[in-house]
Amino acid sequence: MAGNNQLCIRRWTTKNVAKWLKEEGFCEYVDILCNRHRLDGITLLTLTEYDLRSPPLEIKVLGDIKRLMLSIRKLQKQHIDVLEELGYSSDSHIGTVCATVGSLQGTDWFCNGEVPRDYDGPITDLNGDQYQYANGKNKHSTRRLDPEYWKTILSCVYVFIVFGFTSFVMVIVHERVPDMQTYPPLPDIFLDRSILLRRLCSLMGTVFLLRCVTMFVTSLSVPGQHLQCTGKLYGNVWAKLQRAFAIWSGFGMTLTGVHTCGDYMFSGHTVVLTMLNFFVTEYTPRSWNFLHTLSWVLNLFGIFFILAAHEHYSIDVFIAFYITTRLFLYYHTLANTRAYQQSRRARIWFPMFSFFECNVNGTVPNEYCWPFSKPTIMKRLIG
Repeated sequence: MAGNNQLCIRRWTTKNVAKWLKEEGFCEYVDILCNRHRLDGITLLTLTEYDLRSPPLEIKVLGDIKRLMLSIRKLQKQHIDVLEELGYSSDSHIGTVCATVGSLQGTDWFCNGEVPRDYDGPITDLNGDQYQYANGKNKHSTRRLDPEYWKTILSCVYVFIVFGFTSFVMVIVHERVPDMQTYPPLPDIFLDRSILLRRLCSLMGTVFLLRCVTMFVTSLSVPGQHLQCTGKLYGNVWAKLQRAFAIWSGFGMTLTGVHTCGDYMFSGHTVVLTMLNFFVTEYTPRSWNFLHTLSWVLNLFGIFFILAAHEHYSIDVFIAFYITTRLFLYYHTLANTRAYQQSRRARIWFPMFSFFECNVNGTVPNEYCWPFSKPTIMKRLIG
């Protein structure tokens, strides 16, 4: 009996499908399914809810979609063997054509097991007979970006630890600064939001970690005669740690009484200015031209004043600008394209990046909302 049923559905023509639709109470869809798109028995058996919703069918009535899918699932249940012969498999969820699951195997999964939102197909919930749809025609996604606050907190801890380590290295290199009488100044030609905060902290921490290495291995003479530097000020480790804490708590700023020598390669002030400039221009609407221009002007003026004050050599500023911009661009290129997911080497060489970005799918949209209810006066002004 089963063999006859299988043989029958294999031989179903569009007329047989039209008859089945009428028997199931879907007379109004005979024309679109049978006459326009010529569905026979096999194609009817492999039809999915996504096919009904998306072009070229685009059935608009939700109730009809659900009822038609229930009838198709009953048909699939009766012909499981035929589906398996066609290359589909059925698990405990009858009617879930697992070619869907097979197609998902070719896509990128989040590290928490979820499916990317840019996947243009039915997203099957393996724990229930439910579907979610990310139709390419719609801009609205089925799930919002997960802020993952604990990762943001972890990135903040990371950057603060790096700042502390940088402060300690600054104390070490201060003791190693070359004597100004022996080595005078060298000649110089020129005077997520949660995801966003996580990216800012991780990038800033990584750049300053690189700065620790470069200024530790490269001791340059002071860039100006006005700088009063004397080495060997801190005799023991405890004194060095106390001085490092003073630098760390003062964020390395002269206004807070911090003054060190030897930490020239490369400029930390240029790093901060450039990083903030790039974050402002990247995560604000493209139409905000005035803000972007102002951000660049402030960035360049800050670099000019650093050079004019003879606090750094030109090479220090250039390297700081180059490393900061390259790292920012590389990071966001990988994050926006998710190219690293296709490369095992990228995951090995950039483990922290993979950890922080594994659940962020695609570009973070430049969308803003009020963190609290808008006051009445603001509602009247801007709606």
